[in-house]
Amino acid sequence: MSDQKKILYDDSNGLDYVLVGDYYLPMIDLPEETRPIGYWGILRKEYLKNYKSGMYSYLLLTGKLDSYLADLNEQAQERYELIEAQMRSAEWVTEKLKAKNPMEWVRQCNNIRNCVQEIVLSELVYV
Repeated sequence: MSDQKKILYDDSNGLDYVLVGDYYLPMIDLPEETRPIGYWGILRKEYLKNYKSGMYSYLLLTGKLDSYLADLNEQAQERYELIEAQMRSAEWVTEKLKAKNPMEWVRQCNNIRNCVQEIVLSELVYV
C-alpha cells in the first residue's frame, strides 16, 4: 500500500493536486458561462482558431474564451440592430412600402441585412 496522500495543496501556486495513478494532476475548475455564444461568437471563434491562434490559445487556457465570445456576440447583435434600424429609416423601408410593394420591400430588406452583416463582420468579428 502506498503512503501517498490523495490530495496535496501547493503553497507556491495555491493549487490542489489529486493523485491519479502515479501522478498528481491539478484540480482546475473553469468558470461556466451561462450566456450563449451565438452566431457572431461562433464566427469569431473560428476566426481566432484559424488566424489568431495565440490569442485563441490564451483565452482557452485562461478559461476566458466563452465569456469573451458571449460579450462579443452581445456587442455585435446590438450593433447589428442599431445599424439596421438606421439604414431602414434612411432608405425609407417602412411598413407602408411593405403594403404597397412587398417584393421591393423584401429586396431592400435583404440588401440592408447583407450590408449590415458585412459592416459588423469587418468591425467586430474579423479584426
